[in-house]
Amino acid sequence: MNSSFTLVLPFLLPFINGQVPHWGACPEPSVQPAFSLKQFVGRWFEIAKLPAQFEKGRCIETNFTLKTDNSFRVVSSEIEKGELRKIEGIGVTVDPKNPGKLGITYSYVLPYSPYWILSTDYVNTAVVYSCTDILRLFHVDFAWILSRTRRLPTSAIEKAKETFTNNSIDVSRMTASRQQGCDRFLMKK
Repeated sequence: MNSSFTLVLPFLLPFINGQVPHWGACPEPSVQPAFSLKQFVGRWFEIAKLPAQFEKGRCIETNFTLKTDNSFRVVSSEIEKGELRKIEGIGVTVDPKNPGKLGITYSYVLPYSPYWILSTDYVNTAVVYSCTDILRLFHVDFAWILSRTRRLPTSAIEKAKETFTNNSIDVSRMTASRQQGCDRFLMKK
């Protein structure tokens, strides 16, 4: 094993803990053809995801608000330990020729992370993928199935998982997100 990799690995472990690492570079999945950011903006609920260290709560949702033709505001929220937590970020269309490849950052000092829309019908579901290469030796996947409502039929979830699988994205560790009791909790706040 490369000695520089051995030195760097302990610093990377907290980043990948709980994530889904795979050997090799990130896959290059197909994104939604002719994606329309204007139709995509609005409120989306997380239905299922690959494990993500930064998402530990329940009732996860994200609201996208258009700022310009190629940028948007992102507000993500979750309920964790009985508290509503929110984080705000900015998103952009990374490549105007390929508008389904978005980038999002929640910090002015961090670069945009990929946020690729693999598939969406804009009114019911969206299939979203992100991947980070680590030293070009392995990559960490992030994948989400989103819905405009807190519930999605099993058939729609299976169809979304097929989209990932057809793009060489392993979703065998995908878990259902907890969306029960959310509205009751939010009404108390």
